[in-house]
Amino acid sequence: MTAASSCPRGSVTTLPPKPIPYNLHYIYTTDRISSQKYHHPPIPNKQPLNKVMSSGSRAVHSHQQRQQQQQQQQQQQQQQAQSSGTSNMRASHTHHQADSISKAIAQYTVDARLHAVFEQSGESGKSFDYSQSVKTTTQSVPEQQITAYLSKIQRGGHIQPFGCMIAVDEPSFRIIAYSENAREMLGITPQSVPNLERIEVLAIGTDVRTLFTPSSAVLLEKAFAAREITLLNPVWIHSKNSGKPFYAILHRIDVGIVIDLEPARTEDPALSIAGAVQSQKLAVRAISELQSLPGGDIKLLCDTVVESVRQLTGYHRVMVYKFHEDEHGEVVAESKRPDLDPYIGLHYPATDIPQASRFLFKQNRVRMIVDCHATPVRVVQDDGLMQPLCLVGSTLRAPHGCHAQYMANMGSIASLAMAVIINGNDDEATGGRNTMRLWGLVVCHHTSARCIPFPLRYACEFLMQAFALQLNMELQLAAQMSEKRVLRTQTLLCDMLLRDSPSGIVTQSPSIMDLVKCDGAALYYQGKYYPLGVTPSEAQIKDIVEWLLAFHGDSTGLSTDSLSDAGYPAATSLGDAVCGMAVACITKRDFLFWFRSHTAKEIKWGGAKHHPEDKDDGQRMHPRSSFKAFLEVVKSRSLPWDNAEMDAIHSLQLILRDSFKDAEASNSKAVAHAQLGGLELQGVDELSSVAREMVRLIETATAPILAVDVEGRINGWNAKAAELTGLSVEEAMGKSLVHDIVYEEYQETVDRLLSHALQGEEDKNVEIKMRTFGLEDHKKAIYVVVNACSSKDYMNNIVGVCFVGQDVTGQKVVMDKFIHIQGDYKAIVHSPNPLIPPIFVSDENTCCLEWNTAMEKLTGWPRGEIIGKMLVGEVFGSCCRLKGPDALTKFMIVLHSAIGGQEADKFPFAFFDRNGKFVQALLTANKRVNMEGQIVGAFCFLQIATPELQQALRVQRQQEKKCFARMKELTYICQEIKSPLNGIRFTTSLFEATELTENQKQFLETSVACEKQMLKIIRDVDLESIEDG
Repeated sequence: MTAASSCPRGSVTTLPPKPIPYNLHYIYTTDRISSQKYHHPPIPNKQPLNKVMSSGSRAVHSHQQRQQQQQQQQQQQQQQAQSSGTSNMRASHTHHQADSISKAIAQYTVDARLHAVFEQSGESGKSFDYSQSVKTTTQSVPEQQITAYLSKIQRGGHIQPFGCMIAVDEPSFRIIAYSENAREMLGITPQSVPNLERIEVLAIGTDVRTLFTPSSAVLLEKAFAAREITLLNPVWIHSKNSGKPFYAILHRIDVGIVIDLEPARTEDPALSIAGAVQSQKLAVRAISELQSLPGGDIKLLCDTVVESVRQLTGYHRVMVYKFHEDEHGEVVAESKRPDLDPYIGLHYPATDIPQASRFLFKQNRVRMIVDCHATPVRVVQDDGLMQPLCLVGSTLRAPHGCHAQYMANMGSIASLAMAVIINGNDDEATGGRNTMRLWGLVVCHHTSARCIPFPLRYACEFLMQAFALQLNMELQLAAQMSEKRVLRTQTLLCDMLLRDSPSGIVTQSPSIMDLVKCDGAALYYQGKYYPLGVTPSEAQIKDIVEWLLAFHGDSTGLSTDSLSDAGYPAATSLGDAVCGMAVACITKRDFLFWFRSHTAKEIKWGGAKHHPEDKDDGQRMHPRSSFKAFLEVVKSRSLPWDNAEMDAIHSLQLILRDSFKDAEASNSKAVAHAQLGGLELQGVDELSSVAREMVRLIETATAPILAVDVEGRINGWNAKAAELTGLSVEEAMGKSLVHDIVYEEYQETVDRLLSHALQGEEDKNVEIKMRTFGLEDHKKAIYVVVNACSSKDYMNNIVGVCFVGQDVTGQKVVMDKFIHIQGDYKAIVHSPNPLIPPIFVSDENTCCLEWNTAMEKLTGWPRGEIIGKMLVGEVFGSCCRLKGPDALTKFMIVLHSAIGGQEADKFPFAFFDRNGKFVQALLTANKRVNMEGQIVGAFCFLQIATPELQQALRVQRQQEKKCFARMKELTYICQEIKSPLNGIRFTTSLFEATELTENQKQFLETSVACEKQMLKIIRDVDLESIEDG
């Protein structure tokens, strides 16, 4: 039913932490917890996953190598157990990425094994025992079996019968493959008697254009010439013989272009466009609902999306499947028909959705199965092709027999599955770019055959992209909140260490149990045991310590979700209460432990209970069997330790190590003090230069720049601001921006800007209306689009707000006149006046009606080539490329919202022009009404920042970044020196309460005087003068 690539059983891992917060970084430079793997032979060919998948014939590693590795497995365990803690001092993103690829490739072998067992059961006539097969997939898999498995998934040679398929050689339009039902669907029947008037023949080598009407052939030629062919889908074409309409969905493969033909339900292409636009409008409505939800509630977001998808598509059941870090899956949200059994809370093993299928979801994000009982249709292909046709991107690709049987067993005859793809972690990215990660799926089930048209599926894809964007923001917010919580806990634990003995982190609140999710924790310090929660007994913990010293003596720590599989001999005596363990080594004999109970304790299925009459429930492929198989796979295993948890553990480990090393602490203090002196001398010159350059840039900028203090009174006013308003610098100083400069109707907007910026939330592209001063311009207004940013002092405290703006008065006046004009507007649209901004106009179906001279100049695309094209996909997508599908989704939402009456103002919009130059603009979309007041489309205006403003903003960002980085370093070093000084002060206070000789008292007084002098130096360090230059 679902799944993810399960982690190899018995993995023992500790993950290197992500970049350390700067305020703790000085103690994070010595050791890292090591990483070991057990019961999983290394894979020599760790090629990128997309390369493995794209070949369809490449093995992971040879059978001979695998046998040799299995024979040496015990030796490897011992060697790995003795591996040095510094052997894994590599960048965390490299480690995480390699680990992820390793798990994925390992799962391919498991999936291939299950596939082979299923195929063999079909040939032998025996039933396929799913639960038992999942348990036995740890057996080795021959290279040929993996090759056959991947080929079967990607190049199965069959399609679903609700449509037909034709593959074409791109340059010649010659047919190289077709499905056996294509003749019947296109109305091309064999002629017993030759007919000169009917010469259309569907065969290998036929020109595909001869099968369709002349106008359809022209559309195909146009699509074939497009750079991004998928953005033109669907192409509306008609069969030449029968006249029947089809949605043609095209995509490129290695040998040509595949044309999937799905029968359309209407004869009029205009109705088809209207239907597609209506589907998009429904999706936009659902997207608006998602965007209106309160933040911080991922469950509410998932619950809302399943309701929206069910309303949009009409399926009987819609679920959100989430893939966990260990690659198993879970149903986290569900909307269903009342009489259906619930699946909410179902967990399932990775094999339910194989890795090969997950890869396909990244290529083809929406997958529909119309009828799992339908007989697949064979694909006939040219004998000259070297291998079966690749059907990865086909909308018609037939389901694998195993999946079809699963669907039938659970009573789901039809399904629609949509990928939820989010940005991967930054530390998993390569080259500084974010990767894309399959977070999960939104899956629809129906109890009878169901087919929804391509335009509606396309609208669902837009909805999924919007859902993924919203989900990504929620996940980032949750991660930030978790990081703050961890840092807060670490700070409190550090304070305890200064006041009490190390045992305080266990005996007081908060304790180390509050750092990560666990069932128990313990400190083993100087031979004493301090347990908390569900933990082993003292005798058992001593045995674990001896095992760690014997097999992991050189390691700084480890984590495992199964002590049994990790090789701990007495794991069975711990029972299910203690399965997973994370340990951090503080000294050679002192340890911190965290424990987790078995996974089944955490897992509750909200689905229907087992019915006594379901005799074969454990063997059939069914959601309940998947749940049973999952529990069997995770038997004696805990939930895995994720990266963030290991980072938190590692951070605390280093803090504790530092507190146990007084000598090293004094050395660190001396080094830090020396660094402070060097940085101060070096920083004075650099920051003075930066400050002077900033002042010069602000004064000479061609953009208005102004600043206010925390009370909203002006304390910065450059020459351009003075020129626009007629208010000199001397006159502007001290005036209230809200009450003296801004028009009354904009005062609330500016108040909100100030409030946000003073709280650290910076708004961009906000329009404000300002007064002008002087006899001539007393009643004239100017419009400025501003970015508000917080002004901070050397201690990073917010002390005001800075506004960088752009004068848009001329464009605003023209735009207002244009929107409200009642007569012919073409003279304004095509005026060469430089005040006329780039303008394009949409009709109610998002087709382009107008494309003015300024748009031609901006994009390089002449009006004649744009008019009549769909703005979403064709114009912006194919002609003017956007940065990824997310940008296209956002543009579609803005355009449809404007057509629906919700106008968008200053929406950031970027694209590549005809020559490949990247253009950044602000998009304003207003509704377009006819004489009766009915909405008939949208007016769209682009505002382009002047080169001078772009340069000013660029330099400002660079200089601010440099200033802030230097200040952060200086402030950080000062702050970090205070911590060991506080420790010295505490130690000194203890000495003062004891009996001391006169000499000892003098030494103590000298120490106190030195400490006070150092604190004075830190407090009086010249940061303010450095900032002022």
